Amino acid sequence: QVQLVESGGGLVQPGGSLRLSCAASGYSFSKYSMGWYRQAPGKQRELVATITSDGITNYADSVKGRFTISRDKAKNTVYLQMNSLKPEDTAVYYCSADRVVSRQGTQVTVSS
Repeated sequence: QVQLVESGGGLVQPGGSLRLSCAASGYSFSKYSMGWYRQAPGKQRELVATITSDGITNYADSVKGRFTISRDKAKNTVYLQMNSLKPEDTAVYYCSADRVVSRQGTQVTVSS
């Protein structure tokens, strides 16, 4: 059974940083793209960043220059380094692997 488990969320002040991790189990996603979505209260889920099996990355305009996605194929894990966080980054963050999207998510709250 495929599982995606996120960690690393929390409360941070504006301008701060967080690093999210997502460990996949039950299947090797080394040949597939992985990514991160987020959903803020009252808003639709949006794609934040993706990374292909070859390491090609893509970002939403709202996070370009502030967020960095990376992966460790040996650990079947994807990361999201978030810097210069803003209150509008507050959301539940979900990771994805190929067409599978996590159901758990991790809460990120940016507030002073």
